[in-house]
Amino acid sequence: MSNIDIEITNWRKASSSGSGGNCVEVGSSATHVGVRDTKDREAGHIAVPFARWSAFLAGVKAGEFDLS
Repeated sequence: MSNIDIEITNWRKASSSGSGGNCVEVGSSATHVGVRDTKDREAGHIAVPFARWSAFLAGVKAGEFDLS
């Protein structure tokens, strides 16, 4: 199944997102989390299984992806 086949709903943008245009939106399906560019919603989205999304968030919280 490709990302195109997974219907994502409940799209939301972080309330702390400014008006600078560098935002993404996150949505969900029964089995996946979707991410898309707020400026170009029609370009599509990526869909990630919940377990991988959870692992990504854990890495972010642990500083795994810090640039410094």
